[in-house]
Amino acid sequence: MSKKRRTFKPEEKAKIVLEVLREENTLNEISQKYNISPQLISRWRTEFLDNMPAVFDKKSTEIEKLKQEHEAEKEELINQIGQLTVDINWLKKKQQQVLDWRKKGL
Repeated sequence: MSKKRRTFKPEEKAKIVLEVLREENTLNEISQKYNISPQLISRWRTEFLDNMPAVFDKKSTEIEKLKQEHEAEKEELINQIGQLTVDINWLKKKQQQVLDWRKKGL
């Protein structure tokens, strides 16, 4: 039997890393508290410290804004594709009905 791998939300990771950075408890105590290996918490801490300057980087906020705009545009295009698909299916049905009427009329 294998254990199911746990996943952590970014908010949970941040909370744990901040607790480590406060140094109120040892890394081992914190790892036991959350039932996480000390190596994983150390990796999160390193990643956090490496990416800290990005918080103050204006370019990263611009990138996030572009990502959000891209997602909004993507949603709009997906909706348009859905509507066009419905329209095409309706037209195909109507075309078949017209062809059937013409056959009956001949």
